[in-house]
Amino acid sequence: MKLLVFAHVPPPHHGQSYMVQLMLKGFGGDQRERKRAAPDPFGIECYHVNARFSRGLEDIGEIQSIKLARLFMHSLEAIWCRFRYGVDNFYYIPAPGKRVALYRDWLVMLICRPFFKRVILHWHAAGLAKWIETSAQIRSRALTYRLFKPVDLSIVLSRYNFADAEKFLSRRICVVHNGIPDPCPDFAESILPRRRARFAARTKLLRGESLTPDERARAGDDPQIVKVLFLAHCMRGKGLFDTLAGVALANERLARNRSPIRLRLTVAGEFVNPSEQAEFNQRITEPDLRAESGQAAKSCVTYIGFANDEGKRRVFIESDCFCFPTYYHAESFGLVAVEAMAFGLPVVATRWRSLPEILPSDYPGLVAIKSPGQIADALLDLVAQRNGEDLRENFLNRFTLQRYLADLAKVIHSVEDAAAPRSQETALTISAVSAHN
Repeated sequence: MKLLVFAHVPPPHHGQSYMVQLMLKGFGGDQRERKRAAPDPFGIECYHVNARFSRGLEDIGEIQSIKLARLFMHSLEAIWCRFRYGVDNFYYIPAPGKRVALYRDWLVMLICRPFFKRVILHWHAAGLAKWIETSAQIRSRALTYRLFKPVDLSIVLSRYNFADAEKFLSRRICVVHNGIPDPCPDFAESILPRRRARFAARTKLLRGESLTPDERARAGDDPQIVKVLFLAHCMRGKGLFDTLAGVALANERLARNRSPIRLRLTVAGEFVNPSEQAEFNQRITEPDLRAESGQAAKSCVTYIGFANDEGKRRVFIESDCFCFPTYYHAESFGLVAVEAMAFGLPVVATRWRSLPEILPSDYPGLVAIKSPGQIADALLDLVAQRNGEDLRENFLNRFTLQRYLADLAKVIHSVEDAAAPRSQETALTISAVSAHN
Protein backbone atom coordinates (compact mmCIF):
# COMPACT_ATOMS: atom_id res chain seq x y z
CA MET A 1 0.00 0.00 0.00
CA LYS A 2 1.29 3.47 -0.92
CA LEU A 3 0.55 6.44 1.33
CA LEU A 4 1.21 10.13 0.68
CA VAL A 5 1.89 11.66 4.12
CA PHE A 6 1.16 15.40 3.91
CA ALA A 7 2.31 16.46 7.39
CA HIS A 8 5.35 17.99 9.01
CA VAL A 9 7.89 16.56 11.42
CA PRO A 10 9.89 18.57 14.01
CA PRO A 11 10.81 21.36 14.17
CA PRO A 12 8.71 22.95 15.57
CA HIS A 13 8.37 20.21 18.15
CA HIS A 14 4.97 19.40 19.58
CA GLY A 15 2.86 16.29 20.05
CA GLN A 16 1.46 16.22 16.52
CA SER A 17 4.78 16.61 14.70
CA TYR A 18 6.42 14.06 17.02
CA MET A 19 3.73 11.45 16.30
CA VAL A 20 4.13 11.98 12.54
CA GLN A 21 7.86 11.42 12.97
CA LEU A 22 7.25 8.19 14.90
CA MET A 23 4.75 6.96 12.31
CA LEU A 24 7.09 7.60 9.38
CA LYS A 25 10.02 5.92 11.09
CA GLY A 26 7.88 2.97 12.16
CA PHE A 27 6.51 2.48 8.65
CA GLY A 28 9.98 2.46 7.12
CA GLY A 29 10.52 6.15 6.36
CA ASP A 30 10.11 8.14 3.15
CA GLN A 31 10.49 5.75 0.22
CA ARG A 32 12.26 8.46 -1.77
CA GLU A 33 15.07 8.55 0.80
CA ARG A 34 15.48 4.82 1.38
CA LYS A 35 18.68 3.29 0.08
CA ARG A 36 17.83 -0.34 0.64
CA ALA A 37 15.11 -2.50 -0.90
CA ALA A 38 13.87 -4.09 2.33
CA PRO A 39 10.24 -5.06 2.91
CA ASP A 40 8.18 -2.43 4.72
CA PRO A 41 7.51 -3.42 8.37
CA PHE A 42 3.73 -2.99 8.05
CA GLY A 43 3.28 -3.18 4.28
CA ILE A 44 2.88 0.59 3.92
CA GLU A 45 5.14 2.61 1.61
CA CYS A 46 5.22 6.23 2.76
CA TYR A 47 5.97 9.19 0.48
CA HIS A 48 6.45 12.16 2.76
CA VAL A 49 5.74 15.79 1.97
CA ASN A 50 7.15 17.69 4.95
CA ALA A 51 4.40 20.32 4.98
CA ARG A 52 6.02 22.70 7.44
CA PHE A 53 4.46 26.15 7.36
CA SER A 54 5.85 27.61 10.61
CA ARG A 55 9.50 27.91 11.58
CA GLY A 56 8.78 27.97 15.30
CA LEU A 57 6.01 27.99 17.89
CA GLU A 58 5.71 31.77 17.66
CA ASP A 59 4.77 31.52 13.96
CA ILE A 60 1.93 29.04 14.40
CA GLY A 61 -1.42 30.61 13.51
CA GLU A 62 0.16 33.76 12.06
CA ILE A 63 -0.76 35.04 8.60
CA GLN A 64 2.38 35.26 6.45
CA SER A 65 2.73 35.45 2.68
CA ILE A 66 5.62 32.99 2.76
CA LYS A 67 3.27 30.36 4.19
CA LEU A 68 1.04 30.63 1.14
CA ALA A 69 4.01 30.05 -1.15
CA ARG A 70 5.05 27.04 0.91
CA LEU A 71 1.54 25.63 0.73
CA PHE A 72 1.52 25.69 -3.07
CA MET A 73 5.00 24.17 -3.24
CA HIS A 74 4.06 21.35 -0.87
CA SER A 75 0.83 20.71 -2.77
CA LEU A 76 2.66 20.51 -6.08
CA GLU A 77 5.13 18.08 -4.52
CA ALA A 78 2.23 15.89 -3.37
CA ILE A 79 0.67 15.88 -6.85
CA TRP A 80 4.05 15.05 -8.40
CA CYS A 81 4.42 12.07 -6.03
CA ARG A 82 0.91 10.96 -6.96
CA PHE A 83 1.86 10.49 -10.61
CA ARG A 84 5.57 9.70 -10.27
CA TYR A 85 5.08 6.87 -7.76
CA GLY A 86 1.43 5.94 -8.26
CA VAL A 87 0.35 6.92 -4.74
CA ASP A 88 -3.43 6.67 -4.38
CA ASN A 89 -3.92 7.42 -0.68
CA PHE A 90 -3.66 10.91 0.83
CA TYR A 91 -2.98 11.22 4.58
CA TYR A 92 -3.67 14.60 6.18
CA ILE A 93 -4.00 16.11 9.66
CA PRO A 94 -6.86 18.64 9.91
CA ALA A 95 -6.45 21.92 11.73
CA PRO A 96 -7.80 22.82 15.17
CA GLY A 97 -10.37 25.60 15.51
CA LYS A 98 -8.25 28.44 14.12
CA ARG A 99 -9.26 30.59 11.20
CA VAL A 100 -5.86 30.77 9.47
CA ALA A 101 -5.29 27.04 9.86
CA LEU A 102 -8.75 26.34 8.45
CA TYR A 103 -7.99 28.45 5.38
CA ARG A 104 -4.86 26.36 4.91
CA ASP A 105 -6.94 23.18 5.01
CA TRP A 106 -9.32 24.60 2.41
CA LEU A 107 -6.48 25.19 -0.04
CA VAL A 108 -4.87 21.81 0.55
CA MET A 109 -8.16 19.99 0.02
CA LEU A 110 -9.01 22.11 -3.03
CA ILE A 111 -5.64 21.54 -4.72
CA CYS A 112 -4.72 17.99 -3.69
CA ARG A 113 -7.91 16.05 -3.09
CA PRO A 114 -9.02 15.70 -6.74
CA PHE A 115 -5.81 13.83 -7.58
CA PHE A 116 -6.12 11.05 -4.97
CA LYS A 117 -8.54 8.13 -4.87
CA ARG A 118 -8.78 7.90 -1.10
CA VAL A 119 -8.35 10.43 1.74
CA ILE A 120 -7.40 9.63 5.33
CA LEU A 121 -7.74 12.26 8.05
CA HIS A 122 -5.86 11.81 11.33
CA TRP A 123 -7.45 14.06 13.97
CA HIS A 124 -4.59 15.00 16.28
CA ALA A 125 -6.20 18.27 17.35
CA ALA A 126 -9.70 18.55 18.77
CA GLY A 127 -12.54 21.03 18.79
CA LEU A 128 -12.90 21.90 15.09
CA ALA A 129 -16.52 20.74 14.89
CA LYS A 130 -17.59 22.88 17.85
CA TRP A 131 -15.60 25.87 16.59
CA ILE A 132 -17.18 25.60 13.12
CA GLU A 133 -20.66 25.65 14.60
CA THR A 134 -20.12 28.39 17.18
CA SER A 135 -17.46 30.73 15.77
CA ALA A 136 -17.32 30.41 11.98
CA GLN A 137 -19.58 32.32 9.61
CA ILE A 138 -22.22 30.43 7.66
CA ARG A 139 -20.29 30.72 4.39
CA SER A 140 -17.11 29.43 6.00
CA ARG A 141 -19.04 26.56 7.51
CA ALA A 142 -20.61 25.60 4.19
CA LEU A 143 -17.31 25.77 2.32
CA THR A 144 -15.59 23.64 4.95
CA TYR A 145 -18.24 20.92 4.69
CA ARG A 146 -18.02 21.01 0.91
CA LEU A 147 -14.23 20.69 0.77
CA PHE A 148 -14.18 18.05 3.52
CA LYS A 149 -16.97 16.02 1.95
CA PRO A 150 -17.05 12.47 3.30
CA VAL A 151 -13.54 11.03 3.47
CA ASP A 152 -12.72 7.33 3.38
CA LEU A 153 -11.28 7.13 6.88
CA SER A 154 -10.99 9.32 9.96
CA ILE A 155 -8.56 8.22 12.66
CA VAL A 156 -9.25 9.73 16.09
CA LEU A 157 -7.18 9.50 19.26
CA SER A 158 -10.02 8.78 21.67
CA ARG A 159 -13.78 8.48 21.93
CA TYR A 160 -13.91 12.18 22.74
CA ASN A 161 -12.59 13.01 19.26
CA PHE A 162 -15.48 11.25 17.53
CA ALA A 163 -17.38 14.54 17.38
CA ASP A 164 -15.00 16.13 14.88
CA ALA A 165 -14.93 13.14 12.54
CA GLU A 166 -18.70 12.60 12.74
CA LYS A 167 -19.37 16.25 11.90
CA PHE A 168 -17.56 15.80 8.60
CA LEU A 169 -19.43 12.58 7.78
CA SER A 170 -16.43 10.27 7.50
CA ARG A 171 -17.30 6.91 5.96
CA ARG A 172 -15.38 5.11 8.70
CA ILE A 173 -14.09 6.30 12.07
CA CYS A 174 -11.49 4.36 14.03
CA VAL A 175 -9.96 5.06 17.42
CA VAL A 176 -6.22 4.54 17.69
CA HIS A 177 -4.53 5.84 20.84
CA ASN A 178 -1.12 7.42 20.45
CA GLY A 179 1.87 5.42 21.60
CA ILE A 180 5.53 6.22 22.22
CA PRO A 181 8.80 4.31 22.55
CA ASP A 182 9.40 3.24 26.12
CA PRO A 183 11.63 6.04 27.45
CA CYS A 184 12.83 3.95 30.39
CA PRO A 185 13.03 0.23 29.56
CA ASP A 186 15.25 -0.09 32.63
CA PHE A 187 12.49 1.27 34.88
CA ALA A 188 12.33 -1.73 37.22
CA GLU A 189 16.07 -1.72 37.86
CA SER A 190 17.09 1.94 37.86
CA ILE A 191 14.00 4.05 38.62
CA LEU A 192 11.48 2.02 40.62
CA PRO A 193 13.71 1.39 43.68
CA ARG A 194 14.24 5.14 44.13
CA ARG A 195 10.52 5.86 43.61
CA ARG A 196 9.60 3.31 46.30
CA ALA A 197 12.24 4.57 48.71
CA ARG A 198 11.14 8.20 48.39
CA PHE A 199 7.48 7.25 48.74
CA ALA A 200 8.19 5.17 51.86
CA ALA A 201 10.28 7.97 53.39
CA ARG A 202 7.63 10.57 52.60
CA THR A 203 4.95 8.36 54.18
CA LYS A 204 6.93 8.14 57.42
CA LEU A 205 7.54 11.88 57.51
CA LEU A 206 3.84 12.59 56.98
CA ARG A 207 3.10 10.36 59.99
CA GLY A 208 5.50 12.44 62.05
CA GLU A 209 8.15 9.71 62.26
CA SER A 210 11.89 10.12 61.81
CA LEU A 211 13.95 8.47 59.09
CA THR A 212 16.89 6.21 59.74
CA PRO A 213 20.18 7.08 58.02
CA ASP A 214 19.71 4.08 55.74
CA GLU A 215 16.18 5.18 54.72
CA ARG A 216 17.40 8.70 54.04
CA ALA A 217 20.28 7.40 51.93
CA ARG A 218 17.97 5.28 49.76
CA ALA A 219 15.51 8.15 49.31
CA GLY A 220 18.12 10.74 48.42
CA ASP A 221 19.28 13.76 50.35
CA ASP A 222 15.91 15.55 50.29
CA PRO A 223 13.04 13.09 50.96
CA GLN A 224 11.09 15.92 52.64
CA ILE A 225 10.85 17.73 49.27
CA VAL A 226 8.16 16.63 46.80
CA LYS A 227 9.44 17.48 43.35
CA VAL A 228 6.53 18.47 41.09
CA LEU A 229 7.10 18.76 37.34
CA PHE A 230 5.25 20.88 34.77
CA LEU A 231 6.46 20.09 31.24
CA ALA A 232 4.62 21.57 28.25
CA HIS A 233 4.53 24.72 26.16
CA CYS A 234 4.55 27.40 28.84
CA MET A 235 1.23 29.14 28.40
CA ARG A 236 -1.84 29.91 30.45
CA GLY A 237 -4.04 27.48 28.52
CA LYS A 238 -1.71 24.58 29.32
CA GLY A 239 -2.33 25.25 33.02
CA LEU A 240 1.00 26.86 33.92
CA PHE A 241 -0.40 29.57 36.19
CA ASP A 242 -2.93 27.20 37.75
CA THR A 243 -0.02 24.90 38.59
CA LEU A 244 1.83 27.77 40.29
CA ALA A 245 -1.25 28.63 42.32
CA GLY A 246 -1.89 24.98 43.20
CA VAL A 247 1.67 24.47 44.47
CA ALA A 248 1.47 27.67 46.51
CA LEU A 249 -1.81 26.59 48.11
CA ALA A 250 -0.47 23.10 48.86
CA ASN A 251 2.62 24.51 50.58
CA GLU A 252 0.47 26.91 52.57
CA ARG A 253 -1.60 24.00 53.90
CA LEU A 254 1.50 21.96 54.71
CA ALA A 255 3.01 24.88 56.62
CA ARG A 256 -0.23 25.51 58.49
CA ASN A 257 -0.28 21.85 59.59
CA ARG A 258 3.42 22.05 60.59
CA SER A 259 4.26 19.26 58.16
CA PRO A 260 7.94 18.65 57.32
CA ILE A 261 6.96 18.09 53.66
CA ARG A 262 7.19 20.88 51.08
CA LEU A 263 6.53 21.00 47.33
CA ARG A 264 8.99 22.40 44.81
CA LEU A 265 8.09 22.91 41.19
CA THR A 266 10.24 22.52 38.08
CA VAL A 267 8.85 24.17 34.94
CA ALA A 268 10.17 22.91 31.60
CA GLY A 269 9.17 24.20 28.17
CA GLU A 270 9.28 27.23 25.94
CA PHE A 271 7.13 30.33 26.32
CA VAL A 272 5.03 31.28 23.30
CA ASN A 273 3.81 34.66 24.55
CA PRO A 274 6.41 37.17 25.88
CA SER A 275 3.83 38.87 28.10
CA GLU A 276 3.05 35.54 29.78
CA GLN A 277 6.76 34.94 30.34
CA ALA A 278 7.04 38.33 32.03
CA GLU A 279 4.00 37.53 34.17
CA PHE A 280 5.54 34.16 35.10
CA ASN A 281 8.86 35.76 36.10
CA GLN A 282 7.02 38.16 38.35
CA ARG A 283 4.70 35.52 39.80
CA ILE A 284 7.45 33.18 41.01
CA THR A 285 8.95 35.96 43.13
CA GLU A 286 5.80 36.49 45.15
CA PRO A 287 5.76 35.52 48.85
CA ASP A 288 3.47 32.48 48.54
CA LEU A 289 6.03 30.79 46.25
CA ARG A 290 9.03 31.24 48.51
CA ALA A 291 10.91 28.02 49.21
CA GLU A 292 11.07 28.81 52.95
CA SER A 293 9.43 31.58 54.95
CA GLY A 294 11.69 34.54 55.30
CA GLN A 295 13.79 33.78 52.22
CA ALA A 296 12.46 36.54 50.00
CA ALA A 297 14.96 35.95 47.20
CA LYS A 298 14.47 32.19 46.89
CA SER A 299 11.51 30.73 45.01
CA CYS A 300 10.22 27.17 45.21
CA VAL A 301 9.88 27.30 41.41
CA THR A 302 12.74 26.55 39.01
CA TYR A 303 12.42 27.30 35.29
CA ILE A 304 14.76 25.26 33.08
CA GLY A 305 13.47 26.20 29.61
CA PHE A 306 13.21 23.76 26.73
CA ALA A 307 14.24 20.22 27.70
CA ASN A 308 15.84 18.09 25.00
CA ASP A 309 15.53 14.30 25.12
CA GLU A 310 18.29 13.90 27.69
CA GLY A 311 17.04 16.80 29.80
CA LYS A 312 13.46 15.54 29.67
CA ARG A 313 14.50 12.08 30.82
CA ARG A 314 16.46 13.57 33.70
CA VAL A 315 13.62 15.73 35.03
CA PHE A 316 11.10 12.90 34.71
CA ILE A 317 13.39 10.60 36.71
CA GLU A 318 14.13 13.21 39.37
CA SER A 319 10.48 14.24 39.86
CA ASP A 320 7.94 12.77 42.28
CA CYS A 321 4.73 13.99 40.61
CA PHE A 322 3.60 15.44 37.28
CA CYS A 323 1.10 18.31 36.99
CA PHE A 324 -0.70 19.04 33.72
CA PRO A 325 -3.93 21.02 34.37
CA THR A 326 -4.47 21.98 30.73
CA TYR A 327 -7.52 23.56 29.14
CA TYR A 328 -5.76 24.47 25.89
CA HIS A 329 -8.31 24.95 23.12
CA ALA A 330 -6.59 22.59 20.66
CA GLU A 331 -5.57 19.98 23.26
CA SER A 332 -6.59 16.54 22.14
CA PHE A 333 -4.65 13.65 23.62
CA GLY A 334 -2.14 14.97 26.13
CA LEU A 335 0.89 12.98 24.99
CA VAL A 336 3.07 14.39 27.76
CA ALA A 337 0.81 12.66 30.31
CA VAL A 338 1.61 9.35 28.61
CA GLU A 339 5.32 10.14 28.94
CA ALA A 340 4.85 10.83 32.65
CA MET A 341 3.06 7.50 33.09
CA ALA A 342 5.92 5.73 31.33
CA PHE A 343 8.24 7.08 34.04
CA GLY A 344 5.87 5.91 36.77
CA LEU A 345 4.93 9.41 37.93
CA PRO A 346 1.63 10.15 39.67
CA VAL A 347 -0.25 12.59 37.42
CA VAL A 348 -2.51 15.52 38.27
CA ALA A 349 -4.51 16.45 35.16
CA THR A 350 -7.74 18.15 34.20
CA ARG A 351 -10.93 16.48 33.02
CA TRP A 352 -10.25 17.95 29.61
CA ARG A 353 -10.72 16.32 26.23
CA SER A 354 -9.05 12.87 26.11
CA LEU A 355 -7.16 13.02 29.41
CA PRO A 356 -9.76 11.08 31.45
CA GLU A 357 -9.56 8.27 28.84
CA ILE A 358 -5.76 8.13 29.03
CA LEU A 359 -5.66 7.64 32.79
CA PRO A 360 -7.04 4.55 34.55
CA SER A 361 -10.72 4.33 35.36
CA ASP A 362 -11.72 6.27 38.50
CA TYR A 363 -8.26 7.84 38.72
CA PRO A 364 -8.17 10.25 41.72
CA GLY A 365 -5.78 12.81 40.18
CA LEU A 366 -8.32 14.41 37.83
CA VAL A 367 -9.43 17.98 38.57
CA ALA A 368 -11.69 20.60 37.03
CA ILE A 369 -10.15 23.21 34.74
CA LYS A 370 -8.99 26.51 36.26
CA SER A 371 -9.18 25.06 39.79
CA PRO A 372 -5.96 25.67 41.76
CA GLY A 373 -7.65 24.54 44.97
CA GLN A 374 -8.44 21.14 43.47
CA ILE A 375 -4.88 20.93 42.11
CA ALA A 376 -3.53 21.50 45.63
CA ASP A 377 -5.86 18.79 47.01
CA ALA A 378 -4.84 16.32 44.31
CA LEU A 379 -1.11 16.97 44.75
CA LEU A 380 -1.31 16.43 48.50
CA ASP A 381 -3.45 13.29 48.15
CA LEU A 382 -1.32 11.67 45.43
CA VAL A 383 2.06 12.24 47.03
CA ALA A 384 0.75 10.62 50.21
CA GLN A 385 -1.03 7.67 48.60
CA ARG A 386 0.57 6.65 45.27
CA ASN A 387 4.06 5.99 43.95
CA GLY A 388 3.02 5.71 40.29
CA GLU A 389 3.61 1.99 39.67
CA ASP A 390 0.03 1.50 38.47
CA LEU A 391 0.47 4.24 35.89
CA ARG A 392 3.61 2.58 34.56
CA GLU A 393 1.55 -0.58 34.04
CA ASN A 394 -1.16 1.47 32.33
CA PHE A 395 1.44 2.75 29.88
CA LEU A 396 2.82 -0.71 29.11
CA ASN A 397 -0.65 -2.14 28.55
CA ARG A 398 -2.05 0.63 26.35
CA PHE A 399 0.41 3.18 24.98
CA THR A 400 3.54 1.50 23.62
CA LEU A 401 4.83 2.43 20.18
CA GLN A 402 4.53 -1.16 18.93
CA ARG A 403 0.83 -1.27 19.72
CA TYR A 404 0.24 2.14 18.20
CA LEU A 405 1.95 1.29 14.90
CA ALA A 406 0.23 -2.08 14.58
CA ASP A 407 -3.25 -0.61 15.18
CA LEU A 408 -2.56 2.38 12.93
CA ALA A 409 -1.36 0.16 10.08
CA LYS A 410 -4.44 -2.03 10.44
CA VAL A 411 -6.91 0.82 10.05
CA ILE A 412 -4.94 2.48 7.23
CA HIS A 413 -4.91 -0.78 5.26
CA SER A 414 -8.69 -0.97 5.68
CA VAL A 415 -9.31 1.90 3.25
CA GLU A 416 -8.22 -0.22 0.28
CA ASP A 417 -10.71 -2.93 1.12
CA ALA A 418 -13.47 -1.21 -0.83
CA ALA A 419 -15.52 -4.39 -1.04
CA ALA A 420 -15.86 -4.77 2.74
CA PRO A 421 -19.54 -4.83 3.78
CA ARG A 422 -20.81 -2.25 6.23
CA SER A 423 -20.95 -4.76 9.09
CA GLN A 424 -17.22 -5.40 8.74
CA GLU A 425 -16.50 -1.66 8.76
CA THR A 426 -18.44 -1.26 11.98
CA ALA A 427 -16.65 -4.22 13.54
CA LEU A 428 -13.30 -2.69 12.66
CA THR A 429 -14.21 0.55 14.34
CA ILE A 430 -15.38 -1.19 17.48
CA SER A 431 -12.30 -3.39 17.66
CA ALA A 432 -10.05 -0.36 17.33
CA VAL A 433 -11.82 1.20 20.29
CA SER A 434 -11.93 -1.89 22.49
CA ALA A 435 -8.32 -2.82 21.81
CA HIS A 436 -7.19 -0.02 24.10
CA ASN A 437 -9.64 -0.34 26.97
